[in-house]
Amino acid sequence: EATGYGPVLEEQPVETIYPEESPEAKITMSCRARASPPATYKWMMGDMEIDLNAEGSHYSLVGGNLVISNPIKTQHVGNYSCSATNMYGTVISREASVQFGYLDLFSSEERESVYVKEGQGAVLLCAPPPHYPAELSFRWILNEFPTFIPLDKRRFISQITGNLYISKVDSSDSGNYSCIASSPSISKSVFSNYIPLVPLAERPIRKYPADLKVKFPDTTALVGQNITLECFALGNPVPEIRWKRLDGQLPPNHEVRMAGAHLHLYNVQFEDGGTYHCEAVNTRGKDYHTARVSVEAFPEWVEHISSTEKDLSSDYTMSCIANGKPKPRIRWLKNGEPFYRKEMRFSSLTFDDSGMYQCIAENHHGVIYANAELRVFACAPTFEHNPVKRVLAAKNGRVVIECRPKAAPKPTFSWSKDTELLSNSTRVFIWEDGSLEILNVTQADEGRYTCFTENDRGKANSTGSLLVTESTKITLAPSNADVKVGENTWMQCGASHDPSLDITFIWSLDGLVIDLHKDSQHYERTSNGSSNGELLIKNAQLKHAGRYTCTAQTPIDNVTASAHLVVRGPPGAPGGVRVMNKTDKSVTLQWSRGADNHSPISKYTIQYRDSFSKGVWKNATTSPADVEGNAEMATVVDLFPWTEYEFRVIATSTLGTGEPSSPSPKDKTLEAVPVVAPSDVGGGGGTSKELTITWTPVQPQYYYGPNFGYIVAFKPQDEAHWMKVTVADPQAKRYVHKDSSIHPSTEFQVKVKAFNSKGEGPFSLTAVIYSAQDAPSKAPESVDGRALSATEAIVWWLPLSQSNIDGYQVKYWRNHEDSEGGAQRVVVSGRENHTRLEGMKPNSHYYVEVRGYNSAGYGPPSEHLQIHTKKAPPSRPPKIIGKKLKAQSVNIAWETVEPLANEAPIDGYKVLYRQQGHSTGTLYTTSRRYIDLPLPADGNYVVEVRAHTEGGDGAVARIHITG
Repeated sequence: EATGYGPVLEEQPVETIYPEESPEAKITMSCRARASPPATYKWMMGDMEIDLNAEGSHYSLVGGNLVISNPIKTQHVGNYSCSATNMYGTVISREASVQFGYLDLFSSEERESVYVKEGQGAVLLCAPPPHYPAELSFRWILNEFPTFIPLDKRRFISQITGNLYISKVDSSDSGNYSCIASSPSISKSVFSNYIPLVPLAERPIRKYPADLKVKFPDTTALVGQNITLECFALGNPVPEIRWKRLDGQLPPNHEVRMAGAHLHLYNVQFEDGGTYHCEAVNTRGKDYHTARVSVEAFPEWVEHISSTEKDLSSDYTMSCIANGKPKPRIRWLKNGEPFYRKEMRFSSLTFDDSGMYQCIAENHHGVIYANAELRVFACAPTFEHNPVKRVLAAKNGRVVIECRPKAAPKPTFSWSKDTELLSNSTRVFIWEDGSLEILNVTQADEGRYTCFTENDRGKANSTGSLLVTESTKITLAPSNADVKVGENTWMQCGASHDPSLDITFIWSLDGLVIDLHKDSQHYERTSNGSSNGELLIKNAQLKHAGRYTCTAQTPIDNVTASAHLVVRGPPGAPGGVRVMNKTDKSVTLQWSRGADNHSPISKYTIQYRDSFSKGVWKNATTSPADVEGNAEMATVVDLFPWTEYEFRVIATSTLGTGEPSSPSPKDKTLEAVPVVAPSDVGGGGGTSKELTITWTPVQPQYYYGPNFGYIVAFKPQDEAHWMKVTVADPQAKRYVHKDSSIHPSTEFQVKVKAFNSKGEGPFSLTAVIYSAQDAPSKAPESVDGRALSATEAIVWWLPLSQSNIDGYQVKYWRNHEDSEGGAQRVVVSGRENHTRLEGMKPNSHYYVEVRGYNSAGYGPPSEHLQIHTKKAPPSRPPKIIGKKLKAQSVNIAWETVEPLANEAPIDGYKVLYRQQGHSTGTLYTTSRRYIDLPLPADGNYVVEVRAHTEGGDGAVARIHITG
């Protein structure tokens, strides 16, 4: 018996980039395998084995690792792989390349200046130096390190070419620019010579259409990779960049960055492939670009080999299946050598088939390996790890005693009970794999059983025993039950069993095991004795109906009994509600009955909703009024014509009302002639020579058909012939009839009716209205007035004698400062013949005019009245200079107020004496500059002094007096 195993690779070489300027003058390629006995290692470069002992070799082996000292580019660039070998076989690692990384200096040639007009775009070329590997990252500096150029909507650096793009140049861009190229894999950066950028002033700055200068190429990505697509445009104004995918939405895992110039796709999947489109737009124009993103995939195992032991002369098939795009090729190695077989199928294995097998899947994106050891073995039978066991069986049951020795090739089997050799019979069978099966077990089958095995390498046997127990029997079977929804019920179950065995009860409903813990809301096991498995069903629902099976189970047998539970409940929802027939006011519905849930359906309720019911379902009127439980059809009546309805049907039984059906498809009743007339017909007034007719429009549910509108009829009271006019707008509220022959204030009769494409409805009640008056024809006379103060005046006039005056409008404006359009206006009723004018400016010359008006308009204006407002009162308050207390009074004195040149002269002074917190008090007037006031008994008082003039009262001075 072999105890070792073939090599299993634990470390393999990886792609290595050696910086040409590396201070460490060596490269280490890893290789380590677990193996027993330990493996020996060899290394290959391409197809050639590396001679580690050659004269002046740079190679040495450290463990399994290959060390290259003082590497030389011309000698040591290439693909390396290692192999590990012991007595069981050989495995080969994956190949890994050694490359020398470098980044040369930029060319030392001077860079030419770039001259650009302000507003135009600019491109500064980086022109990176020779380098390996291809990946570089780029930044630009302005004038000195480290003033990096920030990237925004206007400036962009392509990470593919390194070029700097400025969509529109302005004067602040002037300066010297240098490109920094960095290689992340060798940690080196180099700077280009400075490129001077010289913006040329241009006034005005011109606008330029969007012009894409950076356009992403057709791109192939691998599943799971992140990729970046670049688009950037020149233009003034700075263009906006927008992205889309022509064959669907942008993937959910996308992000737009760099002010729109970068579209990042994260963790790319096959479905993200397609045609991508970037568009640059400004006010002068737009430019767009499309290219394809293809998604491919690295090989990946679906099924692969694993190490196994197989009997000599047995059959075996190895299988390796890999996915990838393009589809990977699969090749095989055995002990490191190519193994050409159409199918990896072995019939009758030999020892020579043992070894280390590798299957390799590759496409142009990469290679994956699966390694396994196949060991073909032969040995005499042995029961060392798996002897025949002691087995229990129930009376009348079935038992299988296993015989599983380790043996190769496969042995022959025979059995004995105690000392008697067994052979196949109607009750006893020896299976092909050596197991012994006994049916209808009896007490007499108890005893010791021995399995004998033999192959060409030797023989062995092993003995076990069979113990026969009492069989389990159901002693109390569940019985059928019938409950209503919400009630509780029991299912009984009792069993007898061998006392030496444990018993458990398992309940299932229609074949599915009931999880008592998860569904404890409805199921509970009672705990009265281990041989009782009674099940309590609580708050039974329709879903709990069905076949309940009780399984009484011991470790060696089980027995079942079943019963049915009927749950009666409200009916289920009817199905397939649809309109079969319709008129203008009724529809005939058909439906199919739902489950009656074991209680006959007694009646159906039909409900409807329309666009006016705001989603609320209402009970419908049907014919016949009661829909019997055996019906599957009914007619809904009293509907509105030309209205879209949905219907649903609800079934009811003695156990309650069920769920409603799904709504029927929306359907419209047929059209009909309108029956509702507009209400509140009236009108009158308006402009001269007009007859205005008004009404309340009909609500939309009463339109009863398309092309709804109104017919308006009217005639003078004393004529017989009605005039009729059609108004096509269903929401119209008025109609104005203009006719130069209409006399003012003439009595008319009017009525309105509705119409639609089916015909005309009834007329409304007839109303009496009057045509418009004529506007007043005369101007008010004897207009007069005077200024009351700096800001107010009063105006009066003789009333107009015409009977149709509703009121007067008074207009006033300053002669020089205001135009007539900026005039102020006051409106007074026809019963008044005077008004105050307020809000005037002091010391100003005003024009005033008066005109009468009524519903037909304004009459002619009066002659202009001129009023000059008085000068403004003093803007400065009196200065209080004394407060003297006498026995019963207090004396307040103040200085004279001197008015300014544009202020009115002072006629005297007003003194208001009031309690603090009150707005009223005692008002005194005096021409003196002092006053004696009675002293208050208690409380706080305020004295307010103002100068008084013809232009009004001046600014106030205050003093406080305490009682």
